[in-house]
Amino acid sequence: MEKVAIAGATGYLGKHIVKEAIAQGFETVALVRNLAKLSEFEGDNLYKIKADVTKPKSLKGKLKGVDTVISTVGITRQKDGLTYMDVDYQANRNLLDEAISSGVRKFIFVSAFKLQELKHLKIAAAKERFVDELKMSGLEYTIMRPTGFFSDMRDFLDMAKRGRVYLFGSGNLKLNPIHGADLAKACLKAIATSEKEINVGGPETFTHNELAALALKTMNKPESIVHLPDWIRRFILWSLRAFTPLRVYGPAEFFLTAMAYNMEAPKYGSHHLKDFYREIANANMGH
Repeated sequence: MEKVAIAGATGYLGKHIVKEAIAQGFETVALVRNLAKLSEFEGDNLYKIKADVTKPKSLKGKLKGVDTVISTVGITRQKDGLTYMDVDYQANRNLLDEAISSGVRKFIFVSAFKLQELKHLKIAAAKERFVDELKMSGLEYTIMRPTGFFSDMRDFLDMAKRGRVYLFGSGNLKLNPIHGADLAKACLKAIATSEKEINVGGPETFTHNELAALALKTMNKPESIVHLPDWIRRFILWSLRAFTPLRVYGPAEFFLTAMAYNMEAPKYGSHHLKDFYREIANANMGH
């Protein structure tokens, strides 16, 4: 069976990939800085290996015998003094260098849908710089480009909890977010594909208005959606860039920019957003 190394194994998507890889019987190598963060996972085909992808020396020999590397390495919010270039680019570059020297056959990297069109954003510049170098590496590769995760859709639910959802523009732009478990299956399926880039979204497409309505319904709130003119979104972006450090504006910059695009990708998976929302709502209410 294929030996697969997963970098970023303790993140939201990484954990889903580890779980699915174990279930599918892959020889699964989970690269982690803190072994305790993977204590929930066990299996005869699971190897937990301590490594810090930001430090090349800690990766030496850790990919020996590995056939495919799957990297979900990246930072949502900058911390520990690390930048997007330090992690989304350089840490993945360290991983790629070790993969090449270890004779790894294939490298699968998780970027994001339409990110190659958004290189003016700091997070996109870092991820896509790595993508460009991966393409030149000589390894087989697949770039996964998912739309937003279900977990990203919690912002709508958080607003709905307060009784009102704010949208920019008409609210008619489309999005089909994907659950981490479905994306994990898509990543593992990519091991056997010759496709170089795979755009992937969840099984259902929503307009922003429909997302807002679903969130409000889940929270048992009357439908109250406020449409803000798009110049407000652009002004917020300008203000964040002008007056806050990158660790603050970086995540907001990506979210606010993505909200101005149709983010509908080919449909995949079986998880439904209404079920995800219901789980969160029930947990919040102590059910």
